[in-house]
Amino acid sequence: MCELFGVNSARPVRTNDLLQDFFTHCCDHPQGWGIALCDHGVSIEKEPKKASTSAYLKERMNSSILARNLLAHIRLATIGNMEYDNTHPFVGYDISGRTWTQIHNGTLFDAPDVDPYFYLERGSTDSERMLLYFMDRVEEATLKAGHPLNADERTALVEKTLAHLTPHNKINVLLFDGEQLYVHTNYKGSLHVCEDGRSAWFSTLPLRHGDWEPLPMNRLLVYKNGQRIYEGASHGHEYIDNPEDLKFLENFAML
Repeated sequence: MCELFGVNSARPVRTNDLLQDFFTHCCDHPQGWGIALCDHGVSIEKEPKKASTSAYLKERMNSSILARNLLAHIRLATIGNMEYDNTHPFVGYDISGRTWTQIHNGTLFDAPDVDPYFYLERGSTDSERMLLYFMDRVEEATLKAGHPLNADERTALVEKTLAHLTPHNKINVLLFDGEQLYVHTNYKGSLHVCEDGRSAWFSTLPLRHGDWEPLPMNRLLVYKNGQRIYEGASHGHEYIDNPEDLKFLENFAML
């Protein structure tokens, strides 16, 4: 699986130390790295290479990286070749002009509604297809409402969409809409959170600094300005590894 990292904060915080710790995991996730800075628009920096071999990332980490909202990703490819267009984060734009930024860890094993986006995506990952699917759901809801969706409406839409997609699929995701960060895991022990009252940090595995706890599973959590502002009810769709899915990944890797 890939690994995810994120921060949502009320004020700019220096992220270098935790990012540096996070990127040391690249030995097990060598197919790409990426960072999205989401405070003033969205700035994406990413390469389809092992983080420890990136001269650019080494220089970037020598500068202070201050952010209120940041997403980072290291990739262990399951679906999609090792190339720029398959490297996270991914960015989408909804009909109202809102920018959405996504990092994903997991696999969509059974998602027929998402499969047709293979013909629309730039790369070849199920993660990009999932974001495109989200954007179309936002467009449908916006047209139906007759106005840009407000925060509560966006939360309800993301929650409904995740409940629809999670049966039989592994979806750990951080999704930022320019105002709110949506966080979800349905795979035990694969996403952790560290909260101090002013900032919330997220990582697939606990990092060296801070008090990390497993994120509540099978439900949508929403953060704004470092605070958890919403925790939904469980959709009940925990993903558990099974031989058929492992065989699917092995066959896909041989293509």
